[in-house]
Amino acid sequence: MAHLIDTMAYVGQTPWHGLGSPLSPRQPLEVWQREAGMDWTIQESPVRFMADTIGNLGTIHSFPEQKVLYRSDTKAALSVVSQRYQVVQPREVLEFYRDLTEVSGYALETAGVLKGGRKFWALARTGQSAVLKGHDQVNGYLLLATSCDGTLATTATPTTVRVVCNNTLTIALDGAPRAIKVPHNTRFDPQAVKKQLGIAVSQWDEFMYRMRHLAERTIQPHEAKHYFLDVLCDIPPNGPTPEALPNERALKKVESLFEGGGRGAGLEAAKGTAWGLLNAVTEYVDHERRARSTEYRMDSAWFGQGATLKQKALDHALRLVA
Repeated sequence: MAHLIDTMAYVGQTPWHGLGSPLSPRQPLEVWQREAGMDWTIQESPVRFMADTIGNLGTIHSFPEQKVLYRSDTKAALSVVSQRYQVVQPREVLEFYRDLTEVSGYALETAGVLKGGRKFWALARTGQSAVLKGHDQVNGYLLLATSCDGTLATTATPTTVRVVCNNTLTIALDGAPRAIKVPHNTRFDPQAVKKQLGIAVSQWDEFMYRMRHLAERTIQPHEAKHYFLDVLCDIPPNGPTPEALPNERALKKVESLFEGGGRGAGLEAAKGTAWGLLNAVTEYVDHERRARSTEYRMDSAWFGQGATLKQKALDHALRLVA
């Protein structure tokens, strides 16, 4: 498959991954469902197989412990999972936001389908916002994503977007993302998740308090070098530097982003600060890191190795202001 994204919709400015079709603001969820390509259901079928036998075409057997999940529209198979697997439908991801958008001031900004329907998501702006020195604005979002192939639990993640460059970062405190995860052997209860998120989303102020500390922390050139070596190459500050650096291309690119090449790198909050260090890494992951396609980069930045790298960069940056 050439593209991981089958369909996607967005409102406002083009998203950081540059994908999707534009929608007018404040469209009803039914329009989002159609335009984001989420107007189909996941259906189930028993697993059957044919066993060869001598002298005939074989006998069809069933495997009751497993089931096949497939799309209602194209009939394309999505995965084989256990009978205990609890399916979350694409419309349920959008419905999660109905009361949040109608009552609580949230606004959907993107939604779409990855990997032929095996993963899908919606992202809404929460209305929370903060400005660091030099007019460096950060907005709060809530991402809800799930899969039907076991690669991702149904996950609600408070996240941020830095406006000047669209860098994304999961809200995390004390070394752990404030995500709510519902495994697929458990029924997805939207109201229970929202109740739990009331705790996570309320920590926006504490998270931004720490980001302001990063923006106030001046970084010396040797500190920047040690930070990037540690985050990208797993070489601690007091460790020996090998002649051949692992991840050397990434290291050089991130250093150039920090030293003025990055979007917003010249803003007062980022220039020569720990906030600038963190944003050099997040910009690299979201916009620059090598990937088979933009879609693969997006999948990694939100759910895979890219997300892990951004979390590591945040943890190491916070150590500088501890």
